[in-house]
Amino acid sequence: MVGPARHSISTSPMKNPSSPASCYRSDPIVPWLRSIHKELGDSQRNSNEDSSRLKSLLEDCIKRFVDEERYKNDLRFLKIFVLYGDVIQDFERVFRMLEVKSICQACSLLYEAYGIFLISKGRLVEAHDVYQLGVSRHAQPLDRLKRTHTLFLNHISEIVSSAGPDPKIDTGTHSGVEHSHVNPWSSSTIDDLLKRMDSDFKKYDGCYRSNKGYSGKVSLSSLKNSSRNKIIDLGGCTYQIKGCSGLGGFAQVYKAYVDSNPDDVVALKVQKPAFPWEFYMYRQLDKRITDERPSFGFAHKVHIYSDWSVLVCNYLSHGTLQDAINSYVVMHKVMEEVLCIYYTIEMLRMLEALHSVGIIHGDFKPDNLLVRYARDDLTDDYFSSRTGSWRDQGLCLVDWGRGIDLSLFPAGTEFNGDCRTSCFRCVEMQENRLWTYQVDTYGLCVVVHMMLHGSYMSIEKKSTPDGSYYYQPKTAFKRYWNVDLWKPLFSKLLNIQSNESDVPLLQSLRSSFEDYMCRNPQLINKLKHLLLKQKASLCSA
Repeated sequence: MVGPARHSISTSPMKNPSSPASCYRSDPIVPWLRSIHKELGDSQRNSNEDSSRLKSLLEDCIKRFVDEERYKNDLRFLKIFVLYGDVIQDFERVFRMLEVKSICQACSLLYEAYGIFLISKGRLVEAHDVYQLGVSRHAQPLDRLKRTHTLFLNHISEIVSSAGPDPKIDTGTHSGVEHSHVNPWSSSTIDDLLKRMDSDFKKYDGCYRSNKGYSGKVSLSSLKNSSRNKIIDLGGCTYQIKGCSGLGGFAQVYKAYVDSNPDDVVALKVQKPAFPWEFYMYRQLDKRITDERPSFGFAHKVHIYSDWSVLVCNYLSHGTLQDAINSYVVMHKVMEEVLCIYYTIEMLRMLEALHSVGIIHGDFKPDNLLVRYARDDLTDDYFSSRTGSWRDQGLCLVDWGRGIDLSLFPAGTEFNGDCRTSCFRCVEMQENRLWTYQVDTYGLCVVVHMMLHGSYMSIEKKSTPDGSYYYQPKTAFKRYWNVDLWKPLFSKLLNIQSNESDVPLLQSLRSSFEDYMCRNPQLINKLKHLLLKQKASLCSA
């Protein structure tokens, strides 16, 4: 993955990065590049598997220059990130960092390197999305990126052609809603469902549809990270773009002021091709969820054109649970256990509410969990009942593009689709078995593992004396943790044997965590202080 970076880092003699010579003052990154090159060469010559020294050097270099404007579009700095992604084997984390810091977004190497990483992990659909994202941003050199993408597509076509049709695989060429198992995310399934409910869909409050393409003065395809203060007109309402909140292969999310009013802030999810399904899922949440409704986001309206769709949603400004986890990881720490317990309670309650009304989120991960903070001071009295200010505190689950409405399928339908999101593929997906609610509960286990350990979860399959088997995380629990809480959570959620309702299990697990907190009032007091500290840290960042 890091061929380009390995071959183009300076080969000049090493300089001490802490005291660079005066000739390097105009370009202070040069001594770091030479130090990294030497360390890289030493590790290769010695066949040293311990990359801790190189990793530390790369981290120090990134920390030193990540906020310096002069290196925002410097290819040498990008290669440092690419090399770091190779060393830690987590290019997703690197890619997110580059996105947040707006570093080298117009460099084709960024998308080529990430694409190669995803291909090496077998995540071909995501690799395709990344290449398309780079092309849509006109990353340079664009011709090279397009050639790389074309070679990738040709290679995939050859594999598919040589493999031939496999009747066990849902290729998405037929509607599976009449079968006992189906890929809920195939385009044919979603298109068929939308066609069947078309007349009802048009009646939803806030749904604006047009058979024509979007024709506003400001092209939607021109909206990028640098789109600040551009104004787009949707159905007679203007939205002033104030920044980019997230980018994907087919959708971008922007913070915007309604009619240029800073007190009326929304999130605009701009998507091509048009994708009305997410708006449908939000309206199902409106119908079926009552007490827990603030935990699942709100969509005010959607504008659907023949080529684009724009979803208008609530905007939450406090970041994601992924941001909270990363704030500890960068300090080489992990989240305090009482915070982990609190957010685990919140997530169990979320899935309990969803699954009890026949809704599956389908993409349960920390990036999609926004953090909510109470406006008023938290008090000890109302924690157990989750009333008062505690009601406004917690998490908000967004991004419903992979949401599944079980009421649209025959009773007993099971699913065979693969989310193709590395580290979040449930056991059933990994073993090509049918699944339902496990896609969400496995995601919850991964998020809890990330909070506790600061890393993604890997699982192992263990045999029992009676010939059966069970799954457990490979990473052991710390001895000073409340293992009596954490062990049942993982053992029960990773080993669900049935596709029947998991609501009683979720309720039981949530009660065990809540009872533990309520038996220890000092923990609630500690939690309040940690949440205040977290809010101050994330909001200032």
